[in-house]
Amino acid sequence: MNRVGTAVILLFLFGLRAHAQQAPLSLDQAVQQALDRYPAMRASIEQVSAAAAGINLARTSYLPRMDLLAQENRATHNNVFGQLLPQSVIPSMTGPVLGTNSLNSVWGSGVGALVSWEPFDFGLRRANVDLAKASRDRANAQVSVTKLQVATAAADAYLTILAAQQTVTAAKAGVDRAKVLNQTVETLVNNQLRPGADASRTRAELALAQTQLIQAQEAVDVGLAALAQLLGVSPQSILIEAGSFLKPPQSATAPAAPLRTHPLAVTQDEAVNEVKAREKVLSRSYFPKFDLQAAAFARGTGINSDGTADGTLSGFAPNTQNWSVGISVTFSAFDLASIHARQQIEAHNERSETSRYQQILQDLTGQLDKAKATLIGSKRIAQNTPIELDAARMSERQAAARYKAGLGDVVEVAEAERILTQAEIDDSLAKLGIWRALLAVAAASGDLQPFLQETHK
Repeated sequence: MNRVGTAVILLFLFGLRAHAQQAPLSLDQAVQQALDRYPAMRASIEQVSAAAAGINLARTSYLPRMDLLAQENRATHNNVFGQLLPQSVIPSMTGPVLGTNSLNSVWGSGVGALVSWEPFDFGLRRANVDLAKASRDRANAQVSVTKLQVATAAADAYLTILAAQQTVTAAKAGVDRAKVLNQTVETLVNNQLRPGADASRTRAELALAQTQLIQAQEAVDVGLAALAQLLGVSPQSILIEAGSFLKPPQSATAPAAPLRTHPLAVTQDEAVNEVKAREKVLSRSYFPKFDLQAAAFARGTGINSDGTADGTLSGFAPNTQNWSVGISVTFSAFDLASIHARQQIEAHNERSETSRYQQILQDLTGQLDKAKATLIGSKRIAQNTPIELDAARMSERQAAARYKAGLGDVVEVAEAERILTQAEIDDSLAKLGIWRALLAVAAASGDLQPFLQETHK
């Protein structure tokens, strides 16, 4: 074998060894990786950046404005008396009426600069900046909502995988017991010590146990796929272990966080503030607009006031200069009706968003109460399942002994084994149920940190 082939084999074996020694993924790591990789988080953060840029845009209204113009044209020079209403079709013309109607053309040119600045605006620009800040604050609050949702989904998927793995372990034990029972009964039937119906029953029980195992394995695969979707990896690359989750948490108590600090409530409160900011902008809109203006410009024309034309290139370059400084005041007197209508719209929007805020608080209260009730029930179940498991084991041993002694039938043994399998599943899931209930309480409270800290105890 050449050196290249040897190196390839060594690299392949090293890769297999590294994969085999892959460290299990902790719940904290799963949550953090989901927050780092899930696209919804990046999209939410970019929305905050866009809203923050909107603040800078609103602040530019405080700056002066400069408009520059340069124009070159070749046109006829006929001018007439008369008035034209404002329109955008017929070009404007300056100068005296020459009394001509010729298609001869001359050069015309113009350059200029106009600087305008609004010295005061009765608070309109400040209101627009505040509106942009309100939009930024709402987008920032939405990041917290997305973060809570992604973290909760990752933690729930993690615990779902653990629950499915524990179910697989119990289901495998049930399959092993069903195989032993089936083999024992088959031997007795073959020796004509038991009726053939007993063998048929044990084969059916074995098939049922195997079906239960397949369903549990399917649940593991589905859970891995759900977590892999959040982490942006393949399901086969995820390795987790039960760790401390097979023991009840040390302090399985519900936190008493105020629901007004829940990210959903905060986001909706910011939505109300955004509507109020729009109302403030409208309240500052019905005022005159003052502009300090300074202009410098120059024009050129190839025609004289007496109607005579100069040289061929006359007017191609500006040759007459002017400047001006002044203040302009504009006031849209008939905008009051439209502004009033928009204020009514925003007033309805404010009441609508306020009602949604109250609904969110009411819904969060209900979710928290249900999560607390689930936590209480989970703790009671965890206290009861050991009793269920001990009794099921005793019943299974007694049923097997009665069957061997000829005092019982195979139905009694099969039923006892099914009860034992279910008791093992219930007991293995009971402690995980407390953890899942704690996660639900933390999610309903809007803060997963108490739950994550509890996993390290």
